[in-house]
Amino acid sequence: MLKTILVALDGSEIAERVIQSLDEFVLSQDTKVILCHVFSTPESEMELPADRPHSESPTFSFFHIEKQLQSYQENLSVKSELELVTGDPADEIIRLANIYKADLIVIGSRGLTGMKRIVQGSVSSQVVEEAGCSVLVVKPN
Repeated sequence: MLKTILVALDGSEIAERVIQSLDEFVLSQDTKVILCHVFSTPESEMELPADRPHSESPTFSFFHIEKQLQSYQENLSVKSELELVTGDPADEIIRLANIYKADLIVIGSRGLTGMKRIVQGSVSSQVVEEAGCSVLVVKPN
């Protein structure tokens, strides 16, 4: 029985499919779903171009993501919580799964291949590799 499911959402189009994948499970009323989003931190502050305006402020981004997660939360039929954290996405997802003693992590895959996958890395692959529980990777259409 799945008692705790950690659902990692990144704000992309795949997030909708990740949420829809929860509908495929028969969840008991005792199941708790943790919806999480990890805000990446730059390796150094030097990565932020000082001479160019930024598209959105961190505060705006935080509230936008929080509202999106709350809208997903309202449509769930089981107990749920929100976690918005900052750090390395894979490390934070694994940390949250350990804190909540998750039975399952549900995460999306951006479907990167080749050089893009090498350069940008694969959060879902790292989570699958390092998580102490089962991981469901939801792929794009």
